[in-house]
Amino acid sequence: MSGALHAAVGAYAARLAPEVTVAIKRARASVPAVADRLAECGIGDEALLAGDFDGIPVMTKDDLLARQLARPPFGDFLAADAVVRRVFQSPGPLYEPQLDGPDPWRWSPALRAAGMGEGDLVLNCFGYHLSPAGAMFEEGALALGARVLPGGIGNQDLQARAIADLGVTAYTGLPSYLKAILDRYDALGLDPARWTLQRALVTAEPLPDSLRATLRERVETVLMAYGTAEAGLIGYETTPGGGLVPAPGVLVEVCDLDSGRPIVEGEGQVVVTLLRPDYPMIRFGTGDLSAWTLGADGSLRLAGVLGRVGAAVKVRGMFLHPRQAAAVMAGMPGVSAWRFVIDRVDHRDELRCEIVPAGGAGAGAGSGLDAATREQLVAEVGERIRAGLRFGATVCVVDEIADGAGSIADERDWS
Repeated sequence: MSGALHAAVGAYAARLAPEVTVAIKRARASVPAVADRLAECGIGDEALLAGDFDGIPVMTKDDLLARQLARPPFGDFLAADAVVRRVFQSPGPLYEPQLDGPDPWRWSPALRAAGMGEGDLVLNCFGYHLSPAGAMFEEGALALGARVLPGGIGNQDLQARAIADLGVTAYTGLPSYLKAILDRYDALGLDPARWTLQRALVTAEPLPDSLRATLRERVETVLMAYGTAEAGLIGYETTPGGGLVPAPGVLVEVCDLDSGRPIVEGEGQVVVTLLRPDYPMIRFGTGDLSAWTLGADGSLRLAGVLGRVGAAVKVRGMFLHPRQAAAVMAGMPGVSAWRFVIDRVDHRDELRCEIVPAGGAGAGAGSGLDAATREQLVAEVGERIRAGLRFGATVCVVDEIADGAGSIADERDWS
């Protein structure tokens, strides 16, 4: 496959090179941050015309955050004539604009691949508060002529009843959340004959074969897609487990972790360049690991998300970084040590925060608390976590946390 894979990657890059050149040249003229980046690395017209984009260093999320802090709110990455309809906040905090126009994050091809379009009522179970995911999928569905039920996260009883009452035909959200809604539908005793949901596009967490098989017992089409808050859609399935087709409107590269140069074989970081000059993310490192592969028809595909670069992990579709955890727990009264533990129970992420009460680890520090003090401490830590991380955790009092255990332990089994 090596020769065919090299040919496919080369053809893909060559096909997009003229669009990338035009987008970068236009962005350099109208977006100050792009002009600065190109000047810093010495990329001029000659290099751009030759399609030599590899000399532009990969921009990390930390780089983007630093630029936003220096030049708020968007780090000078917006063109002066860009029209912003909404502003979102992701962990960091990073601020992302929703630009004017239909389907600005380009999710409609993935929704169309899952069979969605006119006549569908889509239950959208991504968050609508602060983060952009809910708006991303709503805009994509509306662009296809579908109607949207903005479910968000939570209220599973109401969402399950809406499927039966309204004839919901399609779903967007986490795969684990779709299973939770299926379970609630059955637990409520709703009529199986009124289950109308037959198409689902899922993302933001892995979709193991076992979970896909469970979902397909009730939902005919379940396809996976991949994207980020900064870049929108990056890749999507057209057949179950067939790899991810690179999305339109973006150049996707798999790059060596050390040099930042594109590679063809083996795992590397997914690096993207948006082909719109009013908000260009040029060689933006997503922090996700993937690899190129070929589909059954010989077309170029991404092999899915194979891991993360660095220490951040995804929990229920949102990132948790050690520095976020440290910022939330810093100076927490009554706590001498802590760590977050992520587990996977019945295809759902479970997050708990283990805490050692002040007074020293070991010697029964946790068991020595009276019930009222323990309950108050657990409640205070839980509230701080909800406020700081935007999702909840089960707080557990323990006697000690082993040295070197780290601030985040990922114990999930994705089989």
